[in-house]
Amino acid sequence: MGWRYELVQHGWRPELLMPISQKIMGVSRGGGGKKAIFGYGYASTYSSLTNLVSNTGVVSTDTTGVGTARASLAAAGYGTDKALFGYGSTGTRQSLTNLVSNIGVVSTNTTGVGTAREFLAAAGYGTDKALFGYGYTNTNSSLTNLVSNIGVVSTDTTGVGTARGYLAAAGYGTDKALFGYGYIVSSNTKYSITNLVSNIGVVSTDTTGVGTARLGIAAAGYGTDKALFGYGQVVSYLSMTNLVSSTGIVSADTTGVGTVRNNLAASGYGTDKAIFGYGYATANVSMTNLVSNSGVVSTDTTGVGTARESLAASSYGT
Repeated sequence: MGWRYELVQHGWRPELLMPISQKIMGVSRGGGGKKAIFGYGYASTYSSLTNLVSNTGVVSTDTTGVGTARASLAAAGYGTDKALFGYGSTGTRQSLTNLVSNIGVVSTNTTGVGTAREFLAAAGYGTDKALFGYGYTNTNSSLTNLVSNIGVVSTDTTGVGTARGYLAAAGYGTDKALFGYGYIVSSNTKYSITNLVSNIGVVSTDTTGVGTARLGIAAAGYGTDKALFGYGQVVSYLSMTNLVSSTGIVSADTTGVGTVRNNLAASGYGTDKAIFGYGYATANVSMTNLVSNSGVVSTDTTGVGTARESLAASSYGT
């Protein structure tokens, strides 16, 4: 059994509620695909279910899961039209990956490379590559693992910036990425810092944070070269967003739209739009919120598929 931690209105309260340890995560967009896929997560048990998203933002019903059921993982696009899910926890931290074809078919497990961890984030960079970064091992990590344009994950790269988990990542500027926000459980410290990633996968030192420091957020690209971070938790759950310019500059808080929640996932779709989906809002939910190509978040769309949290999402397909 692991610990589930929730921040509640009267303070910090750890409770043993379900077999998922310190459960908060966020995920990214990458790869430039026109469709999207939500996958894995935690409902009443660990899940490997996936839900495909069309190029118009319509979410499909559950697809039977492939690979190890787990949560607190990350996902990103690679090779312009494919994706992969990686790392996470089954109660034990993992480094395995599952490749996703350009028609949304998830493969069986690929033996993991790099340090097993959870609560990490991932994003596409360099037009056809990806990287996983940060997360929690036995301690907070800033390690990264680059992914080639054929989906091969590299060994650990020494971390740069503040080691933390519970963050999110997204692509911006057509070929770059950034990691942002996050949390350290042991010190109850929330961050709004970001770390930019160059088009050759080099991670920069910390950039002073903008907007409300929080955890359990998600991030995605929109508008072909921009990104946004959204939702999450300080003590109460939030629906605010922070837009990211084509040069990686994060804006101040934008008033939230839709149901406040954390532990959701997000992805780009349709070449220039994005979608937030699923998460936890006093209970697991399956609702989605579409994002226009100008970064405007829509009200809730009735959820499709199994309500769950701590899942991951990525774009894929043509």
